[in-house]
Amino acid sequence: MHKDAMIYVAGHKGLVGSAILRKLQDEGYSNLIYRSSSELDLRNYDQVMDFFQSHSIEYVFLAAAKVGGIIANQEYPADFIRDNLLIQTNVIDAAYRANVQKLLFLGSTCIYPKLAPQPLKEEYLLTGELEPTNEPYAVAKIAGITMCRSYNRQYGTRFISAMPTNMYGPNDNFDLKTSHVLPALIRKFHEAKENGVPSVEVWGTGSPKREFLHSDDLAEACLFLMNHYEGNDIVNIGVGNDISIKELAELIQSIVGYKGEIVFNSSVPDGTPRKLVDVTKINALGWKASIPLEEGLRSVYASFQEGYLVNH
Repeated sequence: MHKDAMIYVAGHKGLVGSAILRKLQDEGYSNLIYRSSSELDLRNYDQVMDFFQSHSIEYVFLAAAKVGGIIANQEYPADFIRDNLLIQTNVIDAAYRANVQKLLFLGSTCIYPKLAPQPLKEEYLLTGELEPTNEPYAVAKIAGITMCRSYNRQYGTRFISAMPTNMYGPNDNFDLKTSHVLPALIRKFHEAKENGVPSVEVWGTGSPKREFLHSDDLAEACLFLMNHYEGNDIVNIGVGNDISIKELAELIQSIVGYKGEIVFNSSVPDGTPRKLVDVTKINALGWKASIPLEEGLRSVYASFQEGYLVNH
């Protein structure tokens, strides 16, 4: 991408989109376009088409999505499949019709079968049953991958798809009902410390293992792929190692400085037992994650404290 290319970042206020926007600005890309959901409803095809037709957009980072943790996925399955299908269908089709040069579609590693071998290789897609708790979201993302591939085959577009592992970073969602595990734990331990609560409940048994990628690493990987990768095959983005939820809870407890007890609530579902991605492909292309988990957690906790102080 040349530095003055018109680049649209869809979902620029979210964890991933805001990191991509920061990375592009840091790298000197000056012609960036973005809209909040109140300014442009990506679920509305006419609005999306008008937006693309009235701006000479050359590149698209499609990071807009409805996302959430286990509880949100269980309570709002219809919202997750409907909103994500609408967002990606509208943006991908409008990008094709507006002759966008290249689009990067961001999926998720929850597209892989629940019991797929570890680490998860790109070719495991569609080889088994999905994790039931996030199936609606996963099916929508798989549809997005298939849509990009299909447009490439039929129309000769350059639409690529990347599958990031579990994300964390500044601008994360710290709402305890809808957040993912890492930001939820940061908030739980912080509030327990502030309020002198003797114990913190962690959902599940603590045994599942998860991989965590800092959003700044993901943004760097997305820019790398946009500039260096072509093809119909999906590409995993991850760090290549994982940690149990129990170990994660203990690490966050230590960083926050909480002295109480951790209690695991095994009545809450664990979800997939393990979800480590194989990063051989992206490493071979020339990109590797660089932010260690503890360092990333310390920076995220610091930014959480700043935001928390403003809101409380």
